[in-house]
This record gives sequence, C-alpha cells and structure tokens, in this order.
Amino acid sequence: MAPKFREADQTTPLLLDRNTHDSNNNNSNGDIGGVVRKAKSYNGSAFVSIEELAGGKMAVDPVAHRKLEHPTTNLDTLMHMLNGNLGTGILAMPDAFKNAGLYVGFFGTLAMGVICTHCMHLLVRCSHELCRRYGRPSLSYAEVGFCALDSGPRWSQPLAGGFRCLINAFLIVMQLGLCCVYYLFVAVNLRELLEYLGVQASVLTVLLYLLVPLAAMNMIRSLKLLTPTSLVASVLAIAGLAIAFLYLLRDLPHSASVRPVSSWSTLPLYFGTVMYAFEGIGVVLPLENNMAQPRDFVAWNGVLNTGMTVVVCLYSAVGFYGYLQYGEQAQGSVTLNLPNDALLAQLVRLLMAVAVLASYALQFYVPMTILTPAVTSRLPHRHRHCAEYALRLATVLLTFVLAAIIPNLGTFISLVGAVSTSTLALVFPPLIDLLTAWPNPDRPGRVWLITKDALIIAFGACGFFFGTAKSLATILEGDGAGNPH
Repeated sequence: MAPKFREADQTTPLLLDRNTHDSNNNNSNGDIGGVVRKAKSYNGSAFVSIEELAGGKMAVDPVAHRKLEHPTTNLDTLMHMLNGNLGTGILAMPDAFKNAGLYVGFFGTLAMGVICTHCMHLLVRCSHELCRRYGRPSLSYAEVGFCALDSGPRWSQPLAGGFRCLINAFLIVMQLGLCCVYYLFVAVNLRELLEYLGVQASVLTVLLYLLVPLAAMNMIRSLKLLTPTSLVASVLAIAGLAIAFLYLLRDLPHSASVRPVSSWSTLPLYFGTVMYAFEGIGVVLPLENNMAQPRDFVAWNGVLNTGMTVVVCLYSAVGFYGYLQYGEQAQGSVTLNLPNDALLAQLVRLLMAVAVLASYALQFYVPMTILTPAVTSRLPHRHRHCAEYALRLATVLLTFVLAAIIPNLGTFISLVGAVSTSTLALVFPPLIDLLTAWPNPDRPGRVWLITKDALIIAFGACGFFFGTAKSLATILEGDGAGNPH
C-alpha cells in the first residue's frame, strides 16, 4: 500500500530553534526545481507543503530548503553534541561498572554505545524520510513519531496523536531529570570545594546560591546563542577529565582486585546509569534541525559518528579505570572519590562543576521548546514573551525543589536513565523505523530490518522495566550510593 501524503496534524509545534522562521511571517508562494509549493508560517517556524508529487516521490528535498536565520555550523553542532553527552553521566561510569563488573561493564558500554548511536541514526533518517513525505523542512522527535504512525498501517493512524504526546512527556521527564541531576551535581561538588577552603555550607545552601545564575542563563532562547557556553563546557569537561585521569591511572591495582562480573541483581542499575550517560538523544533532532548542512550530521564521518565515537571512548575509559582504581568504593560521581586535601582534585571538581553548570542550559532548551507553545498559544501575542520568561523561571524553580529532595545522586541517575533515556533512545527509534518502512513492502532486507529493530525494542523494554524497578527499590531502601545533603 502506498503511503498517504496528507498534511500532518499541526497542533504540536516543531521542535526548532527560535531563529527558524519565515522571514515575512506570512504565507508566500515560490517555485523550487519547477515544483509549485506553498510556504506557510506555523508558530514562528516555516514549513513547506509541496503539492506536486512525481511518481509517488517528492520532486524536491524539503530538508535542503530550510529557512534558518542563524544556522549552526558543523563545529557548533559537534560542540553541542559533546556538551549534551559529557555531563554528569560520564562521571558516574565507575559506579555503573561497580554494578556490572569490570569486563561486563567495559564491553557492555561499547555495545550499548554502538546501539544508541545506531538508534540516533534511525531517528534522523526517519525524520528526513517523513519530512519528504509531508513536505516539511524539519520535524521534532514527537512529530517524527506522529508522522510515522500517521503514514503507517491503518490500525496505527488513530494512535498517532497519543504517541506524540507520549514522546513529549518522556522528553520533558528526561530533560528535567537531567537538569535536576546537573543542579545537584554542581551543588555537591561546590560544597566539597568550599569545605576545602574552610567554608562550611550545606548542599541546600549552595543550591540556593546557584539559583540566580541558573535562572539568568536559562533566559537564553536561541540555540545559536548557546554555542559559546557549549564550547566552554566541552573544553572545561575535557580538561577536568584529563586531570582526573592523573588520579585514576596512579598506582593502578591488578585487574583481579575487582570483580570481572557482578551480580545479576545489580545489572539493571548498571543499565540505567549507562543509559543515563547516553543522554544526548533528546537534543539530536534539535541540533540537526538547526544545521546549515543537515546531511553532514549523519554522514559516515559526520557530526554524529565523530561525537559519539569520542563520547563512547571516554565513557569506557572513565568507567574502566575508575572502577579499577576505587573498586567497591566508587561513588555516584568519580569527583567524590578524589582526595579532599589535594589542590588538583579540587580543581577537577571546579572544572567539572562549571562545565556541568554551562551544560544545564542546553538540557533545559528541549523541554522549553515543548512547554512554551502549550502555555503561550492561548495568550495574546503581546503577553507571550512575558509568559515564556515566567515559565522558564518556574521550571528552574521546579528543578531546584527536585534537586533539594533527591535522596542520592547515584540511584537517581540510574532511575532517570531507566525510565526515560532507555525508552527514548532504544524503544521509540526502532519502532518509528519499522512504521516508517511499512509503506515499502518490497524493500531489500525487510526481514533483517524487522528482526533487528524488534531485538533492540525488546532490549530497551527489558531495561526499562527491570532498571526502573531496581532503581525505585534501591531508593526506597535507602542503600544506594550517593551523597547525603
């Protein structure tokens, strides 16, 4: 059966940057490659409805005709990609290896990195295909899910709207969960630094002091304007990790001193922590949607593969050497294992705290692009900017409250990873891929495609259920590794 080429539901806005818009903000007509099309403006974002189809295919590539006032370069996007992944998750890798064992943790992290990168490719490529079908220059994660069901089997079409809402809900939970962990991580490490300087302060006090700069930083609405903070965060994070390796590689014990394989009962915690570490799934499409050369994102030597290769190598190294160095004493962040009386250790805490603080705005960007239109769409135009700033301030306050009541860092990281990241990174992309490929029954390798996607979905679903159950049980029992307030 041929796919339907009807316009997608427009009740949810595209997950695009504020600088993506039709320059005149009015309906206009144009001609691209001899194909008549109509450009419309929707919530400040331009989308193209191509009305002439040639042989069942779009005569033009709408992805190549995006209108971006401030497009990001490949380097900008790579910095955002590294910034979106080199957060608190990488510092929790020794704790993850503790729950898996040295060799299970190492090879498992490499395997999960490959799978997650593959799923990111699936998501972007499905987005490009659905943009072509619907004549849209770009789609958000939720809109990709909507269009996949909407152009898929007849039974799936009534479920499209609900699936879009489900993806948005998981994105909001994941990104705000990341923001809470980032907030708590910065406060805990600054508290350690203050104690080294002879200043006694509780984590709650530090959280309060951080509230003002965080609120000010999160008033930035453009992804392009966040590029300097991403660059600073990436440089500081790599510098902090380089210094941390001086401690991780010092007088390493023999590999026999730690467990090669851990207990089955703690493997779900390992899964949740590693999935939390691969936290960039939420920003993949926003980054690709704002690129000047979007096809470079998924090339074999493009931004995605380059960034994820660096990320997976760093994750594996920090987890392997961190667990080998600290063994069963590994905490929810490797910075908490560093000696409190060493200046270099305090420098690592400072660098990583500033890097994570700068990364907060990028993680905060995604839920705001979902929540802002829902809150402001019913208000008069003159009040929308004020309402958006009020929403941003209220959301920062929400992350403050949640960070203040988080019982410990380690198990909360695992919970966020198991609940949201595993679903968004492992379950939804292959499901979308299956539904996107459905209108092409004669596609070569269709059996392989179905088998591969089904196995990834099953793996992600098992991780979701077992990881969530184990993380919640550990939190309720109060015996998870973390740091008390």
